[in-house]
Amino acid sequence: MVVARPALVADNARPTLDVAVVMRRERIHGAASRWQQWRWVLDSVLRDEPGFGRGVRLLSRDDDAQRWLHPGFQVKLFQDDLEGYYLNATAPAPCWFVLWRMDEQPTPAGEPMARPIVVSLSYHDAGRWLDAQEHVDQVRAPLEVVGWLSAYIDANYIVEPKRRHRPQSFRPLVDRFGNAASVSTEKRAGRGAGDV
Repeated sequence: MVVARPALVADNARPTLDVAVVMRRERIHGAASRWQQWRWVLDSVLRDEPGFGRGVRLLSRDDDAQRWLHPGFQVKLFQDDLEGYYLNATAPAPCWFVLWRMDEQPTPAGEPMARPIVVSLSYHDAGRWLDAQEHVDQVRAPLEVVGWLSAYIDANYIVEPKRRHRPQSFRPLVDRFGNAASVSTEKRAGRGAGDV
């Protein structure tokens, strides 16, 4: 397996990494296979090599799995997403995030294929994609990539100190329209109301 080695590409001084995505189509075993025989998962993210070409191609196939290479992706680091990179780089297992969709059009596989759309190293990107109910998978990033990402974070990110928020119990009680609300423990009607 080829490991992604950081290759910093100048893009108006924006750090960029050229990568390729490998998607795996694997057979489902057990009771779940009655409804669905195959599923697509993210296999790996690799450094993009010139020999990969630009088109999707089959890397390997056996009775239980197929591995498809999707070259030509760029991971760009943006100043306004430093916190997302920081959250990923400081996690116990920093990873790549890949948004992918099922391609219903005719494909080289002869049937619907999972097609990667975007690759990122930002927790915020992954969160937005998941909120939009997209398919998002993750795979561990190699140490070289984590080092590259950490160097960018160290050079550009300043961790903001946490500010103390006023406890909710000290805020005035208002209804959903913003009008002052009151709370009473007295029962207004029914059994026990006004009984002495």
